[in-house]
Parts: sequence; C-alpha cells; structure tokens
Amino acid sequence: MSDTSDVVRVGLVGVGIIARTHRDVLEGQPRATLEFTVDPHVREPIDFRETKPPHYATLAEALAAHRPDLIVLATPTSTHADLVTEALTRSTARVLVEKPLVHDLASLARLRALAETHDVAARVFTAHHFAFSPEVRWAADLLAAHPEWGPITSITSAFYDPYVLRGEQAFASYGSSWTDSGVNQLSMLARFVHLTALTSARQLDDGASAWCTAAFRSRGATGSARLRTSWRTGSSSKETALTFGHGNVELWIDHTAMTGFAARGDTLLASYGNDGQTPRKIAHYRPLYASLLSADPDPVLGFETAVTVTELHHATPAPDADPNPGSGSGPEPT
Repeated sequence: MSDTSDVVRVGLVGVGIIARTHRDVLEGQPRATLEFTVDPHVREPIDFRETKPPHYATLAEALAAHRPDLIVLATPTSTHADLVTEALTRSTARVLVEKPLVHDLASLARLRALAETHDVAARVFTAHHFAFSPEVRWAADLLAAHPEWGPITSITSAFYDPYVLRGEQAFASYGSSWTDSGVNQLSMLARFVHLTALTSARQLDDGASAWCTAAFRSRGATGSARLRTSWRTGSSSKETALTFGHGNVELWIDHTAMTGFAARGDTLLASYGNDGQTPRKIAHYRPLYASLLSADPDPVLGFETAVTVTELHHATPAPDADPNPGSGSGPEPT
C-alpha cells in the first residue's frame, strides 16, 4: 500500500452493526473498493457504491476466488483468532481486526506464535478507534507541542454507557463494562503514555461497573491512571483528564461531545470544539482508515500495541487494599 494511487481491494468479513461503519467509511475512501463480503448468517450481498460485491458464507470460499489487499474482520471477538490465522495463511493481505484483537490470552499467544512464519507485525492491525477521535488527536498534538509541561503524572478516565437498561442482553452482547470499555480506555491512553501494568482491577455491580488502576511511563517519569467503567447510567458519558503535575497543567477531554481544553490554574491555555456535523463513529474511523491505507500506519493500530492492550485488559492483579473504591457494590508517546 505504498503507492497512494493504488486501488485497495477490501474483503469485509461480518456485515452486522459495526460493519456498517466500516462500509460507510470505505465508501468515502477513493482508493478502496469492496472486493467481497463474508457472513454465514446473511445470504444477500450488500450495497457498496450502487454495486453488490460477491458474498460468501466463509472466508475460505472468498479467498479461493479473490486476492484482497486488506481483509477487515468485523465479527464477534471469539472468532478473531481463527479468522486472523486464516487470513494470514491463505492470503498476503493486511488484516484489520475490530477491537478487541482477541478475547483471551491463549488466543493472543496463538497469534504471537504465528510471527515465526508470517509477518504478523506488518500485516495485523487492530481498530483502536478511540485513539483516532478528533479530541484525542487534538490533545496528542497539543502534548507534543508543549514539552515544557513535563510528563503526564496522573490520569482519570470514566466511560459510562446506558447498557444496564438492556438487562441481561447487555451482558450477553458485551460481557461486562470492563470487557466492553476497558479496551477503548487503554488503547486511547496508548496515544499519550506508555502503559506498563494493570496495578488493580475490581469488578463491581456484578460486572456492570469496574474500577481499575494502571501504571505508565511518560517522558521518563512514572504515573498512575484511574479507570472507571460503568453501565449504571441513563445516557452515554465519556471523559478523560490528564494531569501534568510538574507543569501545573490539566488537560480535559470530553469524548462524548468530542471537545477539550487545557488550563494552568485560572488560565485557559487551549481549547478544542467540534461542530457535530460528523457522526462520532465516522469521525473515529475516517482518520483510522486514512492511516491504515498509508505506507506507514500509526503504531496505535499495530500488533505490539494490541499485545500490550490485551495483556493489560486481561491482567488479574492482586486486589487493592480499599474494599470499596467508590461505587457501592511500543515506543513511549511524546
């Protein structure tokens, strides 16, 4: 994909809800063409730029007939390891896997073992879309432009979703609040810091909420992140605060409104607003695909970032000392 004028032939595996976002963004990428789709639960081909690409029940059938440049896996997480393996061994395509990369550490070990015979690092990418949201990219650019602020010393991130209103359906679809949102928080933070360990993890409200802490490095210093996920809310709300203790600067990011600001004491240093014209998921995936289709994809998409995020996401640190923490029941970024 080094020549930006080349047509990129894409195979889309899974044509469910999240696949609609992938399809919408791909339609806006002039270089991309949808070569085929795969889904055993769907019989009819889907529309793509007023055409209907060939549709198959299995990836094996599709790869017997096509030579894609990119395979997008928008399927349940439990299928990812098998499909990535099949894509790597039966094609030469890059593979974009919807996050999270895999559902357990054993599956991660399987993919890491493939590196002995296939160029996993150069071909496997994970759709860590929160790291590409407009407010996160703005904050990362601001951080890079102000080294005088010093290292990030602490982070607080809270991701709330109204899934508790769905009852058991939420647990069946998403597993738990940490399973669903933790990977978004961790991959988003990888944009700012080098995550090193999950230092505590507590599931609350029978999995509908969680409270975790993580250690990180930033500009040679160590820091700690407090991560709250919960479904116990009537509407979506996602915010992250970065504290630069040495520079007395705070950077606040509102992921729901896609806005942010930086302040030192009473002084506003910078702010970011979003006009709301682009749907949030499209605003995430559009720059993600622009990076993926380039000659040098962003490291936050890369396999090593996915390894770090997966290992932290599934870590089981010793319980922290506080029995009730407030609920009631790759290279270092610069």
